[in-house]
Amino acid sequence: MRKIELLAPAKNYETGLAAVDCGADAVYIGPEKFGARSSAGNSLQDIAGLVNYAHRYRVSVYATVNTILFDNELEDARALIIDLYNEGVDGIIFQDMALLEMDLPPVPLHASTQCDNYDIEKIKFLDSIGVPRIVLARELTVDEVREIRGAVSCELEYFIHGALCVSMSGRCYMSAALGGRSANRGECAQPCRKSYILTDSDGKVIPAGRYPLSLKDLNRTASIGELIDAGIDSFKIEGRLKDINYVRNVVAHYRREIDRCLEGKGGIEKSSSGISVPGFTPDPERTFNRGYTGYFTHGRMGKMLSSDTPKSLGKRIGTVNEVAANRFRTDPSTPLKGGDGLFFLNPDGSENGVRVNRFEDGYVYPFSMEGIYRGAEIFRNFDSGFEKTLETSKCIRRVPVDILFRDTESGFEIVMTDCEGHSAAESQSFSKELSLSEKNGEEQIKKQLGKLGNTLFTAGDIKILLSDNWFIPVSVINDIRRKCSDKLESARMKSWPVKRHHMEKSNVEYPYKRIDYSWNVSNSLAKKFYERHEVETIDESFETGSRSGGEPLMTTKMCVKYENGLCPKYGGRDSGYREPFILDDGKNRFTLRFDCENCFMIVRMSATGGTDNK
Repeated sequence: MRKIELLAPAKNYETGLAAVDCGADAVYIGPEKFGARSSAGNSLQDIAGLVNYAHRYRVSVYATVNTILFDNELEDARALIIDLYNEGVDGIIFQDMALLEMDLPPVPLHASTQCDNYDIEKIKFLDSIGVPRIVLARELTVDEVREIRGAVSCELEYFIHGALCVSMSGRCYMSAALGGRSANRGECAQPCRKSYILTDSDGKVIPAGRYPLSLKDLNRTASIGELIDAGIDSFKIEGRLKDINYVRNVVAHYRREIDRCLEGKGGIEKSSSGISVPGFTPDPERTFNRGYTGYFTHGRMGKMLSSDTPKSLGKRIGTVNEVAANRFRTDPSTPLKGGDGLFFLNPDGSENGVRVNRFEDGYVYPFSMEGIYRGAEIFRNFDSGFEKTLETSKCIRRVPVDILFRDTESGFEIVMTDCEGHSAAESQSFSKELSLSEKNGEEQIKKQLGKLGNTLFTAGDIKILLSDNWFIPVSVINDIRRKCSDKLESARMKSWPVKRHHMEKSNVEYPYKRIDYSWNVSNSLAKKFYERHEVETIDESFETGSRSGGEPLMTTKMCVKYENGLCPKYGGRDSGYREPFILDDGKNRFTLRFDCENCFMIVRMSATGGTDNK
């Protein structure tokens, strides 16, 4: 039976629990060190607690150890992985090939998207040496995914929602170059979300918005079914820095969508157990987003940039069509609530926002009218009512069980069988006496058997098999039911299919004989790994090696030419702008080069006071 996994992010223990409750099949979480989100670290104790809770529902927990490592960190990283293994994590998400040279316990190692899993030759190599799962680059199309699926046997993981890095993952050095905060070390300062002026080489300004590198957020809802058919095993939501309400909303949304796509598909099912019932109607547009894009799911289609703002837009409300001294109206008129946050752009393109005081008779009364003008397009980027609903509503996850209640020679017995075939029985001796009531008591018995309360179970089919109309106290039924459900939960935990994978070292030839700094070799073990696989020339990482100053700081599939209608390959106009293009933030200048044959844009640091004409 093929298994499909919905993989959710967990900033912390509480968010991880919420992800499980709302329907995640797996959760990924960062330990205190060596995770690609340095501000989202968690103690071993919290990770162990999440593992214990998640496994009740057959939900996997993966730990992120996906930064590049320095030599003095190798032993600490190895010790951490051993600790995580001992706490029961189901996989380690890694970037640094040093891990493949370490003596590690048999915990599955998942190759992070930071490994630059865009190149099919790299992907096939990782599969050939036994990596059990590869997290694919976000830039891959569904056709490319299908091609990869046909070439490898490992599991494939693919991002479906969340913030997008404009650079190919693992190949962004802009933050490290500007301030020493390496993205490959989990310390990215997000320079792609800053404001820049785009000009040509003559200094002519190219109208490109104030944030010409800031991407919209990813949303692949419409392509879930197609991606299942293409061979994706795990659908990943980005967001280890997102709050608990965001995770609740987005996980519940994709749980619903994946379940819908799996209906009627024989031989495919979700990888965890239990049914999640959210106490709200999920809606990704009502939570943090910069506007949505399908990115390259079907190739380069439509604009991908949120070039007016890197902040959350939320959901479009309407256009201001009437302005008074202390109020305004939008068309269409959308009911708002006190506390809602509204976003709009000033006429000069700068960002603005107001907080709603009240909504009355079709008019919005904000706390301040500053900047409101007729024609402004209004977005609600904080939906106070929806946030309150997310905060107070419970996502309830329960595992269906069939219940059999019958009498024995010495008393009564309950047998519970869950949806996966695990079974538990509990009996109690009791002096049986016939009921004085002629009324059959089966409905009362069923009612008590169905009271599974705070257990992880919910009643499915309930059968009553009694040889006579016995008098059975409610306390007896309740006592046997509680003990039986405890036994069944224990049986489920003991039968947890522990995921173990031991990688044997091999000498499979690497597809490239020379690798440069973008392979991120920052320690002796990573170097040893590539040498063992017959790489002849190995450059040091950007973080540890010497720099020429002209290295590409970003390699992106997003292209400012395309975004601004200047790409001749896609029918863009001949503007007369001279290359190279320049990005300028007032302190630093970056040169943009275009590899049109392969549809890449390359970002380099410009020489002081000029441009890089290499």
